[in-house]
Amino acid sequence: DKPIVNYLPLHRPTSGSEDSPVKTVTQFEMSILDYLGMLKVDFLGLATLTIMQQACRLIEARHHITLNLSNIPLDDGDTFQMLGQGRTAGVFQLEGNGMTRYLVQMKPKNLAHIIAMVALYRPGPLDFIPSYIKRMHGEEEVTYRHPALEPIFKETYGIPIYQEQIMFAAMDLAGYTASEADNLRKVISKKKAEELLKHREKFIKGAVTKGIDENIAGDIFSDWENFARYGFNKSHAADYGLIAVETAYLKTHYTVEYMTALLSASKNEIEKVAYYVADARSLGIDVLPPDVNSSGWDFTIEDRPQKNPAIRFGMGAIKNVGMGPVDIIMQARAEKPFRDLNEFSKRIDLRQVGRRALESLIKVGALDNFGDRKSLLDSIDRILSISSSHHRALQAGQLSFFGSIEGVEEELVLNQSMSIDQRELLEWERELIGLYVSDHPLSPYMNTLQKRVTHFSAQLGEVENKDKVIVAGMVTHFRTHLTKTNKMMAFVTLEDLQGNIELVVFPRTWDQFGKLVDQNRVLLVYGKVDAEGNEPKVLVDSLSVIDPDEESYDFPEEDEHDDSPDLIVNPVEDIDHPGTKRTENDPENDPAGDDRTTGIIGGLFTQEDDFPPMPPEPDDWHLFSPPVNSTETKPGIHGQAQMVIESAPESVAMIKEPRMGLNFILPPQQAEAVAMEQASRMLQVVIQTTGMKDKDILRMKRVHGILRSCPGRDRFSFMLYEGNHQYLVEFPNETTRISDDIVQKLTQLVGENNIQLV
Repeated sequence: DKPIVNYLPLHRPTSGSEDSPVKTVTQFEMSILDYLGMLKVDFLGLATLTIMQQACRLIEARHHITLNLSNIPLDDGDTFQMLGQGRTAGVFQLEGNGMTRYLVQMKPKNLAHIIAMVALYRPGPLDFIPSYIKRMHGEEEVTYRHPALEPIFKETYGIPIYQEQIMFAAMDLAGYTASEADNLRKVISKKKAEELLKHREKFIKGAVTKGIDENIAGDIFSDWENFARYGFNKSHAADYGLIAVETAYLKTHYTVEYMTALLSASKNEIEKVAYYVADARSLGIDVLPPDVNSSGWDFTIEDRPQKNPAIRFGMGAIKNVGMGPVDIIMQARAEKPFRDLNEFSKRIDLRQVGRRALESLIKVGALDNFGDRKSLLDSIDRILSISSSHHRALQAGQLSFFGSIEGVEEELVLNQSMSIDQRELLEWERELIGLYVSDHPLSPYMNTLQKRVTHFSAQLGEVENKDKVIVAGMVTHFRTHLTKTNKMMAFVTLEDLQGNIELVVFPRTWDQFGKLVDQNRVLLVYGKVDAEGNEPKVLVDSLSVIDPDEESYDFPEEDEHDDSPDLIVNPVEDIDHPGTKRTENDPENDPAGDDRTTGIIGGLFTQEDDFPPMPPEPDDWHLFSPPVNSTETKPGIHGQAQMVIESAPESVAMIKEPRMGLNFILPPQQAEAVAMEQASRMLQVVIQTTGMKDKDILRMKRVHGILRSCPGRDRFSFMLYEGNHQYLVEFPNETTRISDDIVQKLTQLVGENNIQLV
């Protein structure tokens, strides 16, 4: 009713304001705006919408069918069948391995199932997915606290998934108005204790007046309080689910158009390009290498006589090749393609393309029609010189009556170079594009792989936990690790035709087969899938070098001694007596014996099932907060702070010097900056035990729960201090995503200086 400046203080943003359409910003944070009754709207930019738009343009151009967000079918049976088969690469919200695995189990039949999965697949409600799927297939009984809840929760098989369900139930069961129900939703999601108590009394009173037993009403409200940690609004999930089904429809029925748009949008992200190219090929679509006569800036569709359409690599996906050189090449070939290298060098002023861009184009095969890559590279100086001379003469007007340059023009004849190893050619492609385009190092093994391999990397997400598999690939990376019992194990990365496979080789297996693991060696792997983490891994039972003549591919006998740990506990040097290590069966080095640390580790990590959800925070949490240590920091590597402990309270055993890789403090305000610099990191949480075993276990459970609540590519470990001993606890099968939010939550539990990037 009045100008907004009468209600809110405003300012003009200074950082990046020239490029931003936002010229005015409120100085109040969003919670204050909400309290004042201001309208808050969240805008989410989705690259998926651009991909869909581009795909629909290609569909219209090629098939004369107009599709848009309003008319893409949402009830197509083939689409849901594809999702149930796990073909989710490039499908909005559904392409992760974990999500794919659940979709394969679910076999969705309609949009409602996808909406529910979008809402369920997040840190809190993940626990309910197996029950939801069992109830959906009639394998588990659907129950309700009260018959009046059935109409509201029937859609989700009795499981409360959406915030709107709570609102409707409050209105139907306790006479809430819509406004009051919305307020209840906010109170539950914010976990405001005082207001929750008021609403509990109000709900029970209203339910009793409608004939519901007081105890049942109380139980219903208690269920809703627990719901607070995972509640999701259906309107949000429905929008996501809608786009998910629409992208799945486009991929199912217009595969080549959708994959082309998807690759074009991902061209600057090498890992995504490799992943989507592998998926396209698995769907029977050829992906052709770049070509100066055929490629555009983006990926394009190439129709071929008597063959299925293919996708041609865009030159924009090649490292060191910018928009400028691509525009010059495309303009020069506008009337007709280049006939040979002479024509290419004279129709294009290669001075404008640049030596580096030309080298990259040659290395990835974009000029293969003009000669072999080694000869082209050896002749690159002459190619550039002749092109430069030709275009200087053109600029000087040295043309004859017949259009040629006055004088004798030099013709390009390639130097005859020695043949180059095919492996080196493929490595050039891998370096500049991110994947092998013209061939693959595993191509000679294809017949053997098809006979023997049960799953390729892209299919591991569909496999149940602990199921046996046979995989194969080329070793691209491996590292060894010393376990708590001083035995060697290893983590190995294999590359197959569709992507990467992570292997975990435990000590007994490594002792037997470790000598076979070598860089670039092609191995056949027998093992079991560990599907409990963010990405599936293979726990190796045996390894062999692939022999194409060997026909047997049965699984080896089951090893009754499974040494696959969920965590690795390494005793670290005694703090007061360097060089002394404590082992599990050596109580003499620990005055307290094994009871304290072993008990804490056991209490936290020996459940038969998955780790429990984080317990509620007790009222006396402050009684066992971590002690504050006196530290001094100084600049370390990359400007981070290296930890040097100068002093500590006598009652607290501290490290007197940096050891075990504990080199960096990670203040919360720097966490995001560090995260942007590193692709995969290790976060170590230092935990001082207090002597109160139950509370120490509770605190570690909360720390562990926080780290597991945010899936990502980063690793984490605990460094436990107890008495005069320290223990490094590692989690080889679990990951997290280091973020400012995670670090702030951990800081509240263990203190700022006890969170370290190592």
